[in-house]
Amino acid sequence: MNAIISASELASDLAGTNPPVLLDIRWQLSVAKAAGEPPFDGRAEYAAGHIPGAVYVDLDQELASAPGTRGRHPLPDTASFGAAMRRAGVFADRSVVVYDGGQGWAAARAWWLLRWAGHPDVRVLDGGLPSWEGPLETDAPPPAEGDFTPEPGAVQLLDADGAAALARSGVLFDARAGERYRGEVEPIDRVGGHIPGAVSAPTNENVGTDGRFLPAEELGARFKSLGATEGTGVGVYCGSGVSGAHEVLALAVAGIPAGLYVGSWSEWSADPERPVAVGPDPQ
Repeated sequence: MNAIISASELASDLAGTNPPVLLDIRWQLSVAKAAGEPPFDGRAEYAAGHIPGAVYVDLDQELASAPGTRGRHPLPDTASFGAAMRRAGVFADRSVVVYDGGQGWAAARAWWLLRWAGHPDVRVLDGGLPSWEGPLETDAPPPAEGDFTPEPGAVQLLDADGAAALARSGVLFDARAGERYRGEVEPIDRVGGHIPGAVSAPTNENVGTDGRFLPAEELGARFKSLGATEGTGVGVYCGSGVSGAHEVLALAVAGIPAGLYVGSWSEWSADPERPVAVGPDPQ
């Protein structure tokens, strides 16, 4: 199963006899609160216009639990996540397509969570809402209650110790911007730098200027050049398990399975006992 879907393919599927459940996951990481700017409001964006039939899902409230020692976007409570997905109309035997405002991070978080929870057929709209050329709607009738019940463990989940071990035994990709990896800047977390042994692989290098993923062959060549060779265990982390999900998605497009360290740097750096590496060298 392909992990992504084009806008034209989605339009065709939505017009078919068994259309997918469509989830709108618009979200942005905002560090502008100190400047007095209002936070991004995904629900308001959804209300202003969304792909017909889409249901809004709140990343912070429904795809994560409260921030704390496990990071800024820890895994949601399994029962709460299942309830949220059923409210959104997710069925175990019906395909799901998720999209966001174009960056792809939030949609990938929803894709990864549903896959981890055992849903067999989830795809991300490649390029997000900007790639959609059809009409938008503002109506939001409640969907029929779904029946999806999470069964966690379908894809690999890494904790801090597992990520540290994989950085030594395989390859652990850091999906954040290079300057954060090197420790030159850190706008959010306690300290800058990276997990010792991790390899810098910014997720924005997996897409073109239009926000769509590079061809699978190009992605495969990129990841292999960074150490994801055949037979090597692969993992990903980022700041809080959101952009890292996008990198796991890019790896899936390339045909490379990878685990996600959901706690990511926000969990790792909060523990002063965890080692921190700085500079361009993984070690």
